Amino acid sequence: MTAEQKVDIIVRAAEEVKAEDISQIDLRGKTILADYFLLMNGRSSIQVRAIVDKIIEFMEEAGEREVRLEGYVRGEWVLLDYGDVVVHVMQPEVREFYALEEFWRGAPLLDKRG
Repeated sequence: MTAEQKVDIIVRAAEEVKAEDISQIDLRGKTILADYFLLMNGRSSIQVRAIVDKIIEFMEEAGEREVRLEGYVRGEWVLLDYGDVVVHVMQPEVREFYALEEFWRGAPLLDKRG
């Protein structure tokens, strides 16, 4: 499955459970960490976990499993690593504090939804 296909599935899953402020950062040629970062907000730890659960469900249905999952228990910032796509699901105040979009400001911001 291509990175772009993964992004499409992840965004559809996140939108289904009302993830907010979805951003896609194109990291191709900028880092070996991933081709894309997807960032999105959940208003509470419950919503953050619901978003993550839905992403995992959709990706497993497509035959993909996460390489790594971190932060699920606290639900403030959950990282889902799918190899070439890394998903960050955060509460708004955590996202604002860490400002990943600013850190990667040299990389194209391809998509912003929500």
